Amino acid sequence: MATFVVLADFTDQGLRNAKERINHVTDVLELSKKSGVTVKHMYWTLGRHDIVAICEAPDTETMTALSLSIASRGNVRTETLHTFSFDEMTKIHSKII
Repeated sequence: MATFVVLADFTDQGLRNAKERINHVTDVLELSKKSGVTVKHMYWTLGRHDIVAICEAPDTETMTALSLSIASRGNVRTETLHTFSFDEMTKIHSKII
């Protein structure tokens, strides 16, 4: 499984419905599960981004499809970062020519 960090920012539409936002998380978690993505952790943050989530997905395509599905609802914009563990990075470094 690949690990991803998702940074999410509320849109104007998302802010207008801020009181219902917590209820929408259940929908996102269900959508994630159906997509084959596991949300390991989700945090609401102060600062540049509104939400940070740590997710595991079978591949980049699955994570991208979920990110597009969530963003298409219009409440958040997302930025998805593919992460690499120490072991994965060690393998990558061994391939440097």
